[in-house]
Amino acid sequence: MKEAFWNKLADRLDKLDPDSVQAQFVRLSAERGLMETIFHALREGILVLNADGRVLFANRAVCRMLGLDEKKTAGRLLSKLVRNLDGLEFVRAGRAGDWTLASREIEISYPEHRFLSVYLAPLSEASADGVVMILRDTTRERDHAAEMVESERLNAVLMLAAGVAHEIGNPLNALSIHMQLMDRKLRKLPPDEAAPLKQLVDVARGEIDRLDRILSQFIKAVRPTLPQFARESLPALARETLESLSAEIHDRNIRLEFEEPEDLPTAWVDAGQVRQAFFNVMHNAIQAMGDGGVLRVSFASADRLVGIAIEDTGPGISANRMGDLFEPFQTTKANGNGMGLMIVQRILRDHGGTIMVDTQPGGTRIQLNFQRDDQRVRLLAPPAAPEDAP
Repeated sequence: MKEAFWNKLADRLDKLDPDSVQAQFVRLSAERGLMETIFHALREGILVLNADGRVLFANRAVCRMLGLDEKKTAGRLLSKLVRNLDGLEFVRAGRAGDWTLASREIEISYPEHRFLSVYLAPLSEASADGVVMILRDTTRERDHAAEMVESERLNAVLMLAAGVAHEIGNPLNALSIHMQLMDRKLRKLPPDEAAPLKQLVDVARGEIDRLDRILSQFIKAVRPTLPQFARESLPALARETLESLSAEIHDRNIRLEFEEPEDLPTAWVDAGQVRQAFFNVMHNAIQAMGDGGVLRVSFASADRLVGIAIEDTGPGISANRMGDLFEPFQTTKANGNGMGLMIVQRILRDHGGTIMVDTQPGGTRIQLNFQRDDQRVRLLAPPAAPEDAP
């Protein structure tokens, strides 16, 4: 309502008859109700404070943001309602004509953790006796910005890792060729001399082949390509992965407990990437136990997910390391690179799955959950056109 109307109404108030006064107040009430309806419909929080920093008006959005009772805010000091928000500070700044505080960001923890941008303006241009505060929730924007930075950093690390892995493949190929040449030389030796040497060469070639398979899986896992989904059995993929780790399991005197599931649903996954995720988690579990221990592999399913649980009897993960468990280059191993669990996280993220970590001094349990094939969303083919359609 325009200021001229208020001035004219004040000048003529003593000259108006009761019916006219009543009509004007009905008009004022209706306009006030309309303005309150508009303010309550806004997503931004609106707070109106008087000169003492007391709340004159609070819309529903700001009550939700700050955890306030809409019916108990009027007339109360803002500093009493919200610990980190002192309305009097801004009122004083407005009186002094200093509106440098007119835009800032605050962090609150109740009723939930949020970041709020606060914008202020005086109630009127001629007076700084009060302020209008507009609060906007920027938590999602902050999270999105952090995700973008993390995604760019992760992509850079993955590209670097893929390049290094590709370069490692060249000396592996050279070693494989030299093993083949040595094998040809051994064929020319007497059988009694060639037998023990051939056994050593076969072991070396087997390890080179195993490294080559691991490297191929690693490159596929870190390369920014979409998974090639298919219907797969998680137990079958787990057995294939354990077969590649059988030598290390035997050398470390680790007992394997593999729970054969009954009627376990198939998963909708990329077999190569899932084998890589299994390998990284199982290999970490094996190395955590040192010499001796138990590696348990079990399976479970829920309404929309099917998962594998990998447990070890190692020392567990310390509390101060849990926060950076999936960060690159964070490792407690002397020769580790800290990439394993980061790759696992990426694979699960691309599959729409989840990772659950439960650790204690007696061991660690990591569960990897994937989408069930029989519960995934399928696009139906469009209905066939009727034969008699024009």
